[in-house]
Amino acid sequence: MRNPLDSFRLDGEVAVVTGGAAGLGRAVAEAYAAVGARVAIFDMAASGDDAYKVDVADEAQVKQAFADVMKRHGRVDVLFNNAGIAVRKPTAELTVDEWNRVVGVNMTGVFLCAREAARHMLAGGRGGRIVNTASIMGFSGGGLYPNISYQATKGAVVNMTRALAVEWAKQNIRVNGIAPTWIRTALTKAITENPDLVHRIEAMTPMGRLGEPEDIVGAVLFLSTRASSLVTGHTLAVDGGFLAQ
Repeated sequence: MRNPLDSFRLDGEVAVVTGGAAGLGRAVAEAYAAVGARVAIFDMAASGDDAYKVDVADEAQVKQAFADVMKRHGRVDVLFNNAGIAVRKPTAELTVDEWNRVVGVNMTGVFLCAREAARHMLAGGRGGRIVNTASIMGFSGGGLYPNISYQATKGAVVNMTRALAVEWAKQNIRVNGIAPTWIRTALTKAITENPDLVHRIEAMTPMGRLGEPEDIVGAVLFLSTRASSLVTGHTLAVDGGFLAQ
């Protein structure tokens, strides 16, 4: 009998991680490498081998970065579509420029990277896997603080995940997402360093804690590998039970 853990391997495959220089992206990139993948990092703060400075909201930069990955590796098998930003301001004070900046990264960037990855996956004839980072705020109106652009774009990611999964299912490209709770990263630093907000989040979460980047890794590996071979169009909550309430 084959070892069931073999289905979590990515030996010989190429994975692209957006927002991979820190936080969730870095944790997942390290995990992909640990299970055998060659990992390319797309991030404005990227540095080192196989790292590409990419603004995911810029179509030309996204196209060029994927072309560079193809030139170096000859294939793209997995995309962790993870880059994201937030502007936490009352809606009445939010400017159109701030709105557009969040939409550009969190929604247009997800579309551009998914589209470009899929073009190469389709051309290669092997299919592939795309995992989008949504959020519990893609399913919830929040309430702790105003964050309309983030909530709107993460809701869009949830439905984009469904739509792309249906469109590409016959071509063997599976598209899924994760919906994390508050995770301790640079993106949430202003929240996680506020004791009152941390206490309120813990009280709202059945498991009573915030997450760490390592808490996300298992879910992303599952959705990125043969272990989830019949799963597509699903956004998996990794949230300590928040959305189950």
